[in-house]
Amino acid sequence: MADLRNYQSRAQAGEVIDQGLRAYMLKVYNLMALGLAITGVAAYLSFQFAFANGELTAFGQAIYASPLRWVVILAPLAAVFFLSFRINQMSVAAAQTTFWVYSALVGLSLSSIFIIYTGQSIVQTFFVTAASFGALSLYGYTTKRNLSAMGSFLIMGLFGLIIASIVNIFLASSAVQFAISAIGVLIFAGLTAYDTQRIKEMYFEADGYDVAGRKAIMGALTLYLDFINLFMFLLQFMGNRK
Repeated sequence: MADLRNYQSRAQAGEVIDQGLRAYMLKVYNLMALGLAITGVAAYLSFQFAFANGELTAFGQAIYASPLRWVVILAPLAAVFFLSFRINQMSVAAAQTTFWVYSALVGLSLSSIFIIYTGQSIVQTFFVTAASFGALSLYGYTTKRNLSAMGSFLIMGLFGLIIASIVNIFLASSAVQFAISAIGVLIFAGLTAYDTQRIKEMYFEADGYDVAGRKAIMGALTLYLDFINLFMFLLQFMGNRK
């Protein structure tokens, strides 16, 4: 009888943890999805405000053709560093608001893709990215394989990709850019699975509201970055230029 009671107790504890984990991961995905929605709306509205009758408006001149464009480009980077380094000193509400602001800034900086690519190809690439991301994240969530070694390799590859991208700014080589795009797709595909597993393993059922909330926001930010980068690299292959 004692063994039976112990078994039932362990089963009940496992069920509570499993339900808590599902709720935690659902919150991560919901936050990420809302961040992507904010980015999409901000990008589209920015593009609409930037043009009138086929000509750049004052707003368009400011964000695309003036020195202010560097602020637009670098502001998301500053926001993501601020959130990453300050999140433990922020309330959950403040961290979440910062994430929304960051998502909007990314949308503003990405609005130029509507100038370069057709709207249809952008939508098609988004859905391909969403399907790929979903499959890769599901693999990372369900696999019993430890992806830590693969993650370390991918992170080193990401640093190499960043260096190659900076070098190619000066080289302006289409062949190097093609290679960067292909490698970028592979790296962020792998990181999607790795990060999902890592976020899952961060869950701890005894976490308080604030700790669990911050973990969910950082998890959402991580997967958001994986999605955005995967989308941008795929767009270079699938996007039809105007």
